[in-house]
Amino acid sequence: MTRQMKAVVLHRFGDTSQLALEERPIPDPGPTEVLVRVAAAGVNPVDWWTRMGEGYLAPPPLVLGWDAAGVVEAVNDGVTLYQPGDEVLGMPRFPAEAGCYAEYIVAPARHFVAKPAAMPYDEAAGLPLAGLTAWQALVDTADVQPGQRVLVTSAAGGVGHLAVQIAKARGAEVVASASAEKHGLVKGLGADEVVDYRTVDLGATLRDLDLVIDSIGGDNSERLVPTLRTGGTIIPVFGGATEAISRAAERHGVRAITLLVEPDQIGLLGLTELIDSGRLRVVIDSRWPLDQVAAAHARSESGCATGKIVLTTSV
Repeated sequence: MTRQMKAVVLHRFGDTSQLALEERPIPDPGPTEVLVRVAAAGVNPVDWWTRMGEGYLAPPPLVLGWDAAGVVEAVNDGVTLYQPGDEVLGMPRFPAEAGCYAEYIVAPARHFVAKPAAMPYDEAAGLPLAGLTAWQALVDTADVQPGQRVLVTSAAGGVGHLAVQIAKARGAEVVASASAEKHGLVKGLGADEVVDYRTVDLGATLRDLDLVIDSIGGDNSERLVPTLRTGGTIIPVFGGATEAISRAAERHGVRAITLLVEPDQIGLLGLTELIDSGRLRVVIDSRWPLDQVAAAHARSESGCATGKIVLTTSV
């Protein structure tokens, strides 16, 4: 008899009413793949953008989710890094379907890394996609150096709170924007200066920045271009470098870069090294069981989350 698991299935693009918790067969890993028993899965804005038909996936039915932390259940031929019982975290297959809103997933072994032993599963599930977005922006793309000035917007959000810590670990001077009630948290993460975006016009006030990591994007990124020194870089995390942002960047002699996060074992190893050394932590906003996925999406869509939202399973 085929073993069954619970998974959140999206039947049509649309609102959360299209998400249903259903029974599905537990998949079998193919060559170089592992079967992972999922303990927790991260919820990211790209999940609900995709739910509404704005992502890269083919039409439903499909299972959302790209962040997972859990235990290796089985391995197939060619897998040398893991064996059953190993604890792992990863961001498999993005932007193709990974199906992490489920009790089990199969994915390439090298889309995972070992979970730090002291790291709870919910924090581990919150790390990969947001952490790799920040890592690939700060480290791989901008190559942030000690002493450079970096602005991180939405600094208490999923990507933002990790970007603050990674930039600080690289020796940067970090300017962060967040609502006043979140300033204490952001300062505690290492920001040198925290600005309330509700009362301060960042684009008119800040100058001589080397890098802007803007999780808002669009018009907001365009307004932030003048804050950069000549040769600086702006990376709009949401929506990428639109034509308007690119034109503004060209006028000011700076770079505007579109980044789409990708599976990256080296980046994950860099992130987990920071976790192990105590220089990076994942802040959890809220935890929801799989059958409350609609509430988790609503929380993410509200734009009010502090840190990461995760789904937990019963396995």
